[in-house]
Amino acid sequence: MQDRDVQDRDVQEAGRPLPGIAEVRAAMTAPGQLFEMEEVRIRGVRTRVWKNAPTTLRDILEISRAHGGKDFLVYEDDRLTFAGHYARAAAFARLLADRYGIAKGDRVAIAMRNYPEWSVAFFGAAVAGAVVVPLNAWWSAAELEYGLADSGAKVLVADAERAERLAGVLPELGVACLVARPDGAVPAGMEAFEDVVGDGGDPDAASLPGVPLDPEDEATIFYTSGTTGRPKGALGTHRNIAGNPVGLAYGIMSAGVRAGRTVEDLAAPQPRVTLLSVPFFHATGCHSVLVTSALQGGTVVLMYRWDVRTALELIERERVTGFGGVPTMAWQVLTSPDFGDYDTSSLTGVSYGGAPAAPALVDKIKERLPDRVPGNGYGLTETSSVTTYNGGVNYLERPESVGPPVAVCDVRVVGPAGEDLPTGEVGELLIKGPNVIKGYWNRPEATAEAFVDGWFHSGDLARLDADGFVYIVDRAKDMLIRGGENIYCAEVEAALYEHPAVADCAVIGVPHEVLGEEVGAVVVPRPGAALTGRELQEFLDGRIAAFKVPAHFWFRADGLPRNPGGKILKTRLREELLARPPVS
Repeated sequence: MQDRDVQDRDVQEAGRPLPGIAEVRAAMTAPGQLFEMEEVRIRGVRTRVWKNAPTTLRDILEISRAHGGKDFLVYEDDRLTFAGHYARAAAFARLLADRYGIAKGDRVAIAMRNYPEWSVAFFGAAVAGAVVVPLNAWWSAAELEYGLADSGAKVLVADAERAERLAGVLPELGVACLVARPDGAVPAGMEAFEDVVGDGGDPDAASLPGVPLDPEDEATIFYTSGTTGRPKGALGTHRNIAGNPVGLAYGIMSAGVRAGRTVEDLAAPQPRVTLLSVPFFHATGCHSVLVTSALQGGTVVLMYRWDVRTALELIERERVTGFGGVPTMAWQVLTSPDFGDYDTSSLTGVSYGGAPAAPALVDKIKERLPDRVPGNGYGLTETSSVTTYNGGVNYLERPESVGPPVAVCDVRVVGPAGEDLPTGEVGELLIKGPNVIKGYWNRPEATAEAFVDGWFHSGDLARLDADGFVYIVDRAKDMLIRGGENIYCAEVEAALYEHPAVADCAVIGVPHEVLGEEVGAVVVPRPGAALTGRELQEFLDGRIAAFKVPAHFWFRADGLPRNPGGKILKTRLREELLARPPVS
């Protein structure tokens, strides 16, 4: 079969008229269709939901069992099949109840790298009725201790590094710990995960505990980045996370339907092998890759840590069909000097999200992967990952957008007083749908402020076009104001990325006693490239307004600080860089 993206491109180049977004949505969600919707009341608010979607993680795990002996998780030389994964998750679920007394609503935490055991613990805890708490494995011991104490977790599944880090505090917290992949003997008072779970036994004989689960039962607590103050626990329900794969599928397929293909054709089984380049404890890694692959029968290839050469080796070895993560990771692979040394012909596309993508990335994908169209999504931890998706002909038309919202989601752009703004004006993006989480764990005031009548106040600055496509302008706190003029960092960063010698960049506000702020840019040059601030200013002249051109530059060779989701930690950058003078 001809590649889907090639077909979509052929339709566009043939000049055939394309249906509008609303027309496509009506066709795809009509009664009897795969993406049919219905209305339910969620926390008192009438909300559209997918009529045919699984509603709990138990549903998804049961469906995954049908994929049998196919590889689900690949890590180095380890390969775990869907059947083996189901058996181990079932064994862990029973263990939680029988040995640790876990009851419905109790919290079970996970703190480890992307090992196969992460998924076993996640699904096992969820079907046992526990609320799963994926902790940031990059956190310090104090931060991990905070996550355990704040969530009130009773059991922790950790890898050797995290277990050792927490050994001194777990007893006083009253947290039992199972250690996955221990490096030698496990710390005193802990047990090896493999010893107590084993291989799960005969997959055909495996059974899940009979814990009843409702779509609105609490399922997960994912901690937000915590760029200011303590991280907040985003409390998600089973419906939130179980519906995300369907929303993602709708987003991907809608572009194909717009290009003239049928949902039935697009829904035909395709071998999907995803190289996971972001952590499981991130919404993209868990909701959009792990849970989606479990439902659809896709294989997930794991990495010990992100490394460009290793990524290329795995793409070739495992015949990876898709990768991406955040835009920077896609950019690093596509611009690697080693790219041509590996067979990447298995790739059918590149998808990314979690941070703004420079339009120049599209050109690089066209150069390196001809006839492949990228996909870009937008969502947050609070929206259970996917809210909008832009792919296929939609992306070709509007590469600066993150796409229209999926059919069950509504979006609004509002002004300072909460008033709806006209098309094209920039304001705060509000989101409503079955993907919006219940609120923040033990934070009633923060919940009341961010979640109002079913609408989540994202804090992101955005605009909508006449067709409902969303354009993320920036985070409100990252916007800077120079002499009364608003400057959106993402726009300046996108222009800098167009320079061939810029590998990475971030724009920050530099205090100025007259103007309030000036524009500063932190730039990571490509290896071997020599750059000056004057050269970049000349390059930007005419590309963006003069008042947006950075007045200050810092150059670094060691990369930019990022959180596990790939977002640049601008607060840390400001603290590091404003203490020393920029260069010209």
